[in-house]
Amino acid sequence: MLRSIRWRIAIPYVILTIVATLGLVAMVSNQLRAAQLASMESQLAAEAKLLADRLSVDLAPNAETGALDEEARRWAELVGARVTIIGRDGRVLGESHEDSAAMDNHLGRPEVQEALRQGSGTRVRRSNTLNQETMYVAVAAGYPQDVLGVVRVSLPVSLLEANVARLRQAILASALVIALAAIVLGLLIAERIARPIRRLTEVAGDMAAGDFSVRLAPTTGDEVGQLTNAFNKMAAELQDKLGTLAGERGRLATILSNMADGVLITDGAGQVQLINPAATRLLDTDEGKALGRTFAGVVRHHQIIELWQQCRARQESQVSAVEIDRRGIFWQVIIAPFREAETEGYLVIIQDLSRIRRLETVRRDFISNISHELRTPLASLKALVDTLRDGALDDPPAAEHFLDSMETEVDSLAQMVQELLELSRIESGQVSLRLEPTTVAEVVAPPTQRLQLQADRSQVTLTLQLPGDLPVVWADSDRLQQVVTNLVHNAIKFTSPGGQVDVRAYLARDDMVPAAARPEPLPRFTGRWPVVVVEVADTGVGIPEKDLPRIFERFYKADRARSRGGTGLGLSIARHLVQSHGGAIWAESIEGQGSTFYFSIPVVNQTFTN
Repeated sequence: MLRSIRWRIAIPYVILTIVATLGLVAMVSNQLRAAQLASMESQLAAEAKLLADRLSVDLAPNAETGALDEEARRWAELVGARVTIIGRDGRVLGESHEDSAAMDNHLGRPEVQEALRQGSGTRVRRSNTLNQETMYVAVAAGYPQDVLGVVRVSLPVSLLEANVARLRQAILASALVIALAAIVLGLLIAERIARPIRRLTEVAGDMAAGDFSVRLAPTTGDEVGQLTNAFNKMAAELQDKLGTLAGERGRLATILSNMADGVLITDGAGQVQLINPAATRLLDTDEGKALGRTFAGVVRHHQIIELWQQCRARQESQVSAVEIDRRGIFWQVIIAPFREAETEGYLVIIQDLSRIRRLETVRRDFISNISHELRTPLASLKALVDTLRDGALDDPPAAEHFLDSMETEVDSLAQMVQELLELSRIESGQVSLRLEPTTVAEVVAPPTQRLQLQADRSQVTLTLQLPGDLPVVWADSDRLQQVVTNLVHNAIKFTSPGGQVDVRAYLARDDMVPAAARPEPLPRFTGRWPVVVVEVADTGVGIPEKDLPRIFERFYKADRARSRGGTGLGLSIARHLVQSHGGAIWAESIEGQGSTFYFSIPVVNQTFTN
């Protein structure tokens, strides 16, 4: 309420009016009481003087206590007050309202002492006899020649207070009427002042909401009217300038929003003033969190922060390639200083070259790997052909042996070409899957059973664990059997005699799949869904940590795998087949202790209870 100018004007006015009225009532009441007390004192003094003159002939130094009680009562009835006649020695010689014989000596009463000294005395105090506030007026009889005694007249102050209270009520009622009238008048004045300001505030609110067409007609010629005219002029100018700025800002926003490169603008102190969607995506933040924060707090990468600091120190553009982490994220960062009017700032451009570098790495590795894989069989074929030409054709058994070897190498080349063609068709989407409800046993059991003989020959224990309550999955059984065959075959190949390979399947949830292994979900399998995870675990040689992120790349083989043969395409084909089913494939390994490969398949009935 106090935030309203109406009440800020009215409330002090009302408070001042109430305080002034109450002060006036208090002052008038006090003055009235004082006047009433003075009047009572004057009346009692006159009556006491009259009694003192009348009783001076009746007072004697040796008068007995109570000798003048009757006289005191008679005069009390006449003057309408309590009358006490006191001897010069303080004895009560007469009392109109009490038993004089039972009363104390009054020589010590202050009004009696004052009367004996000065001829008269007045006190307002609590009466010991009546136990109430009383005014006493005492006059010495025979003062100043021969003081024979003191005549004291008294009245309770409560009689006066009753009269004053009645008058005070009348004054207070009048004052309240005046105060209420003043309050109403103050509210009307405050409302008259506040109304145009309130209307101006409403118009300002409409402008803040984006409506710059509203205007306010001035209703007065005072300062508020001048403020209204100035406000209307300001609104018109703002409307024009904001229209221009909105057009420019819209064009800039469109450019920044559609840029593939991340863009940030910081001020001279390093506070982020602008960030586009590409930058928020690259820096894993959002615009609300980034704006107003420090550049270091938003970027969180020491090389980029140091580059910004160098640009600030040298006031020259800085360009640097930055490897963000070991997952292959690679940026080119450009930081340039600029100055606009008196404002210093820095433009930061982040170009994500990760895909280009990854494609370059894959291309280089592909050429290297395929060259390596082709060189071995081609060299063998060349050697065998040369041997045959050098005379082995004349030795039929040797020629037969060399031809068998040549056939083996040709078969190896044919297999490599076949796998390359298959991988190319899978990657290009030319392989159509026959997805249908399939039991997990149809996918896992046949290839495991076929590879049992190979495990026995390698002296490796091969086990299969399939719970009976696994749900039905969406699968192309033949294609997923190819995946299982590849994983189990590799596990047996890289496990030493006496080792073990375990194949098992269990129900899980898709959010349990590592984020790095998730593919872009197919339309059939969007959102959170229950999945069956197939796991192939071995106790073999394991995979070095540096090779683990790349084992699903084409032709990529760890150093130990190179000595075991194979094209290096099996895991890449497996990855594409699993991802085509809407699943994910990943691996965990500790070098020297074994490896575990996983792949997930969405289930048909998408319900899951934990």
